[in-house]
Amino acid sequence: MAHVHDIRIKKKFGQHFLRDHTVTQSMIDSVHIDTTTSIFEIGCGDGFLTGEILKTPAARLWIFEIDPEWAAHVLKTFPDVRMTMHQDDFLAVDLKMLGEYAPWTVLANLPYQVTFPILHRFQEYRSFLKEGVVMVQEEVAQKIVQASGRGFGYPALFFQHYFDWQLLTKIPPTAFFPAPKVTSRLLYFKPRIKAPVIPEEEQFWKFIKKCFQQPRRMFKNNFNGTGYAIDRVPEKYLDLRAQQMTMNDFLAIWDLVRN
Repeated sequence: MAHVHDIRIKKKFGQHFLRDHTVTQSMIDSVHIDTTTSIFEIGCGDGFLTGEILKTPAARLWIFEIDPEWAAHVLKTFPDVRMTMHQDDFLAVDLKMLGEYAPWTVLANLPYQVTFPILHRFQEYRSFLKEGVVMVQEEVAQKIVQASGRGFGYPALFFQHYFDWQLLTKIPPTAFFPAPKVTSRLLYFKPRIKAPVIPEEEQFWKFIKKCFQQPRRMFKNNFNGTGYAIDRVPEKYLDLRAQQMTMNDFLAIWDLVRN
């Protein structure tokens, strides 16, 4: 069983430890950090990124670490009054606590198995965020930035509506210990200040999920499962695939069918 610093690596938390300083430097160089910057990290592991963040002039660093052994290790290894350790599950903690020191910059190597749930929390609390760089699976990064065609779906529509995204460095498995079976990617994001308001927003996204249930099928076939009246949908959309349609197309259809 693999250990780092005499602490057992726990597969259930998806622990892969970054070992390439060029990657951490790329993350830090991609955001603006000065003496007023609030930064939070999710899943610090043995502190490989933490230590580099603490070399910056940031005002504070909050860490959310679910594993008590690594939380204790990082607190002992990097004593710094600017660092606050939250031994919590980022998916369960009340993130209203971020309001006091907002806006926040995010720097984090996200656990692969909970990437999308974490990104959904970013969306929910985006008013507290300034910008960030996260490490995700290459496949996930491509799904988020996809503009149309194969691979374009609900994740792209949803996350592009609320954030601007930019692909950064691609990272091979050899940059980690133990090496994951997938290639990773750094992904820069920034909340969109003037994202268009969506009427009945929650219902809209449920509608979109159904529209992409089988993205290679004709839109009319997926639409039949939404419960809305298809006779309100202009003919030009019915024989398209959802992958061929834009956010503006879906918003136009939503305005016609939701009432």
